[in-house]
Amino acid sequence: MKLATALSERADLQRRISELSVRLNNNAKVQEGEQPSENPMELLKELDACLNRLEELIARINKTNNETKAGDFSITDLIARRDCLKERIRIMRGFLDASSEKVARYSKTEIRIFSTVPVSDLQKQVDTYSKQLRDTDEQIQELNWTTELK
Repeated sequence: MKLATALSERADLQRRISELSVRLNNNAKVQEGEQPSENPMELLKELDACLNRLEELIARINKTNNETKAGDFSITDLIARRDCLKERIRIMRGFLDASSEKVARYSKTEIRIFSTVPVSDLQKQVDTYSKQLRDTDEQIQELNWTTELK
């Protein structure tokens, strides 16, 4: 099984587990004389099976990510880099939006507001981070589709 297939199955299992949790809660209690719409014991069995499979997949995915190298970096290293680049870009874009926002003045006596940073220079930096993010993400995706799950 390829790593990408395992990642897809993991996502499906996580959605399934979330749905089972909701269904369990919906069938936790009934009025006297009524029956639940689904058997909670059967739902618990299904939940247990899904969680066991998820645990196995997560362990195998993590092992694969740690042991698979792309140059000097493991997939785990690349994922950490990607996640931090995403966060850096998100924060920088918010900051640049606030920095470049125009403040309307209704008369010449109102206080003028100026940006505290060179917005165009920082925007170029964000563009560089965005390219690094795309390159890193492509590298991860390529590895996901070419690496066998351990």
